[in-house]
This record gives sequence, structure tokens and C-alpha cells, in this order.
Amino acid sequence: MFASLYAVVVFLAVLTLLAWPLGKYLARLADPAPLDGSLGTLERGVLRAIGAAPGEDMPWPRYAALLVAFNALGVLAVYAVQRLQGHLPWNPQGLGAVAPDTAFNTAVSFVTNTDWQGYAGESTLSYGTQMIALTVQNFLSAATGLAVAFALMRGFARRGAAGIGNFWSDLARGTLFVLLPLSVLLATVFIQQGAVQTLAGYLDVTTLEHGHQHLALGPVASQEAIKMLGTNGGGFFNANSAHPFENPTALTNFLQMIAILVAPAALCFAFGRGVRDPRQGWALFAAMTVLFLAMAAVALWAEQRGGHALAALGVDQAVGPLQPGGNMEGKEARFGTIASALFATVTTAASCGAVNAMHDSFTPLGGLVPMWLIQLGEVAFGGVGAGLYGMLVFAIMAVFVAGLMIGRTPEYVGKKIEAFEMKMTAIVILVTPALALVGSAVAVATSAGRAGIANPGAHGFSEILYAFSSAANNNGSAFAGLSANTPFYNVALAIAMWFGRFAFIVPVLAIAGSLARKPRTDPTAGTLPTHGPLFVVLLIGTVVLVGALTYVPALALGPVVEELQWRGGAP
Repeated sequence: MFASLYAVVVFLAVLTLLAWPLGKYLARLADPAPLDGSLGTLERGVLRAIGAAPGEDMPWPRYAALLVAFNALGVLAVYAVQRLQGHLPWNPQGLGAVAPDTAFNTAVSFVTNTDWQGYAGESTLSYGTQMIALTVQNFLSAATGLAVAFALMRGFARRGAAGIGNFWSDLARGTLFVLLPLSVLLATVFIQQGAVQTLAGYLDVTTLEHGHQHLALGPVASQEAIKMLGTNGGGFFNANSAHPFENPTALTNFLQMIAILVAPAALCFAFGRGVRDPRQGWALFAAMTVLFLAMAAVALWAEQRGGHALAALGVDQAVGPLQPGGNMEGKEARFGTIASALFATVTTAASCGAVNAMHDSFTPLGGLVPMWLIQLGEVAFGGVGAGLYGMLVFAIMAVFVAGLMIGRTPEYVGKKIEAFEMKMTAIVILVTPALALVGSAVAVATSAGRAGIANPGAHGFSEILYAFSSAANNNGSAFAGLSANTPFYNVALAIAMWFGRFAFIVPVLAIAGSLARKPRTDPTAGTLPTHGPLFVVLLIGTVVLVGALTYVPALALGPVVEELQWRGGAP
């Protein structure tokens, strides 16, 4: 376990060191004041080119309407590119049109920052489709999340304001000044480490055993960088980050995990600077870190004990001596159990569907960790933007509960939390569980849903529950034993992804607009401090209790039953 502890400590130390200065930079971008120098010139030029007014301060209904309309157009564009890819350039393999239901699912998936993939990338999508449609949406969907986080930060920071910022300006700043430069830097490192970046066609090679293999190539490194930095997760290849062309070395594996969480962690510090109280940012960061550490500990323990436990159950008598490091099923030998379990925790603590191991092959408790992290709302540390505004919603809920306990109107960062904010908070907290649980119920109750199950019993139910939890919470990873590339799942999961994204974002923007109009109140002797250990504990408790009360009955039918069967020696 020392190696596990060392890996987690080093990871969190590097993450904190990088997130702090990035948070300061993000706080400056969240300030709607004009940027200086070349950045300001570039921003104004882009806004003029698209016909947007740089200085417009939008009320939340206009901001939300533009955001939803822009992303709806993105769905149409990505769908069209897939259906027309046989006639578009950069298609050396001559791949034809993607099936309508698969194209629809993929379009919604990448626009909502979910990046769920029901297809094998190297045999379905051309280089042109990967670059023009998917990579572009990797930037825009992540920038959309950043924009919402900026808007909510302004809601807390402003006093008596009618607007929450300019959507077009926020989108441009997030894309041009955060995601693009970081992606260029990271892609360069990936190429140096051995990730593929080419427009040449696939290669036919002769193996050492004198066999023949069709070797898939492509512009991989550029997509890999934004896939991680934007908490997108869609792999160029079907094997995702287990593929050596996407993730060639231990260094790239570590950098990919850092890239997933660096922007979400930095936004905590940006929030503290935005509300002029850095302690508020540290409190959010502390709560996220505790949740992350608890889940990582369970995943690492479960996967490292897995090999011996299986051997003791007689599942495979060779597992114990051959796999002293734990459960190696479904894992890359280059990474082992520690790097694989930590990666699984990172990618599901964020809204990133990237995987370097098959979650479907984890032990029951090991697989429970990524599933429950998704179901908690991916707030430890969450996706780009989504993690911050998701955790702030839980913070609003926490101060409301505390206010009920002492009979006072709750306040958070100087803003009174009243009926409207709580109604919007209730919608945000309830919408994703409703989509996940109702979708899972429909799937197990219909023949079309059950047809995709490859594993009967508790594990098959876990596969379905994971799929709808992943879609509704915009994660994108999967228990891959479920055959989900069918009309039923493509449509059902697309519906969950769309409403899981925008039925969440619109109420958050409504909260931002309401808070921006309110005056800032000075703290009194009865005000709950929201920057100390007590509030951190209250916030963590709120997140865990909401997740437990919502999902534990369903989890009891899946991974919990499977763990009990596993311990009892059931095959």
C-alpha cells in the first residue's frame, strides 16, 4: 500500500502546484473587463467576426438561450459531418457514412462533453470527421462549461447587476486563451513521448510471428490533448488511453491524469479570487480532495487485493501467484493495478470518459468507485466548469440545511439563499438521478434494453446502471460488456446526455442571474462561516448523503449484490 499512497500524494501535490497559478489566470479571464494587449485585440477581432457585441452584458435568459442554441447547432453540424464523411477530405480509408442512430448519439455525446462512444473509432470515423467534428467539439463543449462557471462566479461577485456576462466572450476566452494553448503544449509532449500524429493512411505490417496486421494511425496526439484538458474522454482508438499510440509511456499516463483535473481544480482557486475571499476556494478544494482521496483509497485497495481474493475463491487458482499485484484482468501490463485504479478514479471524479483499463473488469467494489463518483455528480473535482458549478450547487444546499437547523435565512459568500435559488437547486440535484434511474428501469424492463446485456444477473444490471449514470452525468466511460450501439441505446442515451447537460446548466444560470441582482450582506454573529473545516465537513456530508439516498437502492441491486456473491464464492 506504500506505493499506492506515494502515487496519490505525488499526484495531488503536482496537481495543486499547477492548479494554483492557473486559477489566478482563470480568475482574470472570468473578469468581464476588457483584456489588455494582443489577447484583447484577438478577442475583439473574433467577436466582431461573428457579429457579437464585445461589451454586451447579458441577462441570464439571453445567456442561456444563446448557449443552448449554439450547442444545438453543434449537434446538427457533427451529425452532418458523420453522415457525409464518405464525400469529405482526409478519409484515406474510404470510410462511408455513419449509421443514423450512431451518428445522432455521437453528435449529442460530443456536444454535451460526454464523449460516449458506441463505435470503434479507427473503423468508423475518418481523420476528417475526427478533426472537423469531434476535436472541434472537444474544445467548444469544454469552453461551454467554463463559460457557465464564469457566469456563476459573477453571480456571487456582483451586486445589483442585471447581467451575468457575455456568452460569446466567455466562449472565446475559454477556447482561445485556455484550452488551445494548453492543448498545443500537451500535444507536443505527447508526440515527443511517442503518440502518433499523422495524416498518412493505415499501414499493413508483418509481425514478428510473420502474421499480417492492419495498423491504424491518425492525428492522435492533437485530439488526445484536448480530450484530457477538456475532460472529454473520447478516444481516437477503441481502446482509448490503453492504446500505446494514445498513451505510450508512464509519463504520458501521469500527464493525462493531471490534465484531466488541472482546470477543474484551478477553478476552485479562481472562485476564491473572484469573490475576493481565497479561503472560499480552498474550502471547495479541500472538500473535493477529501472525496477524491476516499474514493481512490477504496479503488486501489479493491484492485490490489483482487488477484488473491479471486484465487481464494477458486475462480482461477493461477491468479494468486501470477498476479501478486492484484486484479490484472482488463488492465494494461505497462500500468498495472495502481496506475489503472488511480486513472479510473481521476476520470470519473471528473466528467471525463477516458480510460486506460476496462472498468467492466474491475472487482465489484473497484467498479463501484467509478460508478458512484459519476453518480455523486462528478464534483471531486468534476469537469471543466461543471465540477465547480456542481459543487457550488451542493454548497447552496449545505448552507440551506444549516440555516434550517438554526432558524436563519441561509447565506453563502454574502448572498442570501432564498426560495428561487432552492427551487433551481432542487431541479439541478434531481434531474440527473431521474434520467439515470428512469433510463435504467426502462432498459431492464424492455426486450430492446435487455438484448444488450452480455452478462446476466447483478453484473448485467450494473452495466446498464453505469451506462445511464455515465450518460446523464456527461461522463462517457462505460462497463463495456453492454452492447450499446443499437437504436434503443443510441436514442435513449442521447436523450439522457442532452437533458443531463442542459437541464442542469439552465437552472445554474438562473441561480447566477438571481444572485447577481442581490446585494451583498455583511456577515453577522449568526452567519455560518463557509471557509472553515466545519463547512467542509458539512459540504462533504451533503454530497455523500444526496448520493447515498438517491442511488444506494439501485447500487444494492448491482455492485453490492455482486460483491456479496463474489465473497460467497459464486462464479
